[in-house]
Amino acid sequence: MSISCTNQPDAQTYSANIAFTRQIKLNKMNKLTFLLSTVLLGLSASIFAQTLYVDAVNGKDVAKGTITDPLRNLENAIVLANSFTGNMPVTIKIAPGLYVLPHKLVIQSQNLADTAKYSLEARVMPDNATWRPAKMPVIQSLSDTNRGSVKFRYAVAFQVERNNVSFKGLKFLGNPNPGLGYFYAIDRKNEKLKGLEITQCYFIADKNSSPMQGAVFAQGDAINIDHCIFYGCKNAVLVFLGLKNFSLTHSIIYGAYEAAVWYGYGESSNAPFTFSNNVISNCNYFWVSEKYHEHHYIFRNSLIANNTNYMGFNGMEVEGHDLKNTPVEINIRKFGAVLLNEITAGGVPDNYLNLSPASTGNSLHAGIFKK
Repeated sequence: MSISCTNQPDAQTYSANIAFTRQIKLNKMNKLTFLLSTVLLGLSASIFAQTLYVDAVNGKDVAKGTITDPLRNLENAIVLANSFTGNMPVTIKIAPGLYVLPHKLVIQSQNLADTAKYSLEARVMPDNATWRPAKMPVIQSLSDTNRGSVKFRYAVAFQVERNNVSFKGLKFLGNPNPGLGYFYAIDRKNEKLKGLEITQCYFIADKNSSPMQGAVFAQGDAINIDHCIFYGCKNAVLVFLGLKNFSLTHSIIYGAYEAAVWYGYGESSNAPFTFSNNVISNCNYFWVSEKYHEHHYIFRNSLIANNTNYMGFNGMEVEGHDLKNTPVEINIRKFGAVLLNEITAGGVPDNYLNLSPASTGNSLHAGIFKK
């Protein structure tokens, strides 16, 4: 008597079932891999999404702003960056080239309390081994008056309206627009803002062709200027309201034909203040402060030489010191020959407008290079 097991699959059916089972497992693994890849891609995008690339030569007006698909102009990059939310840093990497600004660019945030860092910086910084003057992004404003106030009308290149903004490795030129009265390269008028860093930047102007009324015109907390060169600006640094944690270090100010620095009101008489390793030369006034407002600043380790006047008061009524504005001077040298590496018929030297080796003050390490 034979018993047939009709419920048992034959070999072909069994093999098909095994293959089907394996396919299900493979599909699940593929879905898991896809989901994991999507998560990782999302994380990667969230990390890098707030870095934008701008390239005046190879970029496009409509682009993603990535390193392989850069934007052409700074205006589009800043509009896009201003739309970012969250507390991750925002970085705009700027390739070599000329960036012409027909009007002011406003740096702001969707969140007024935003504390994230926001940086506009050269892709190749001066201390990079491959850096040459031609690799420094050049900012040229052609704007006519783009801003008004009760006292006067003026134009700016960058108007800062958020905290913790940095400018790194950029060259700002004066504005040649003949209809313009006053031009400021970097402007921050809100005294409640905090954090403004300007490092390794040139500010170069000519009073007869492309003047710059003020390179930096700012208010508020934590204004830090380091390793910059100001050449031919009417005024280099103008800071007035709500000042504390101010620093000016390792910088050269040459040929300011009104004043090198205007310094206004701190929030307290003991507000932190740093001035060191600077070279200030061939200026009309070295320092202008608010008369009758008490300051406790200390000038350290600097060369302040060949200026027409040393210290004045706002309004220029008096040249000299008053009891409330007499600074403490530590290792301040007031005599010497300041020699800059200027452009010659032979071309642009890599260290142009920095101090030559034969210059007084060369040991202060002031200038565009940190290394």
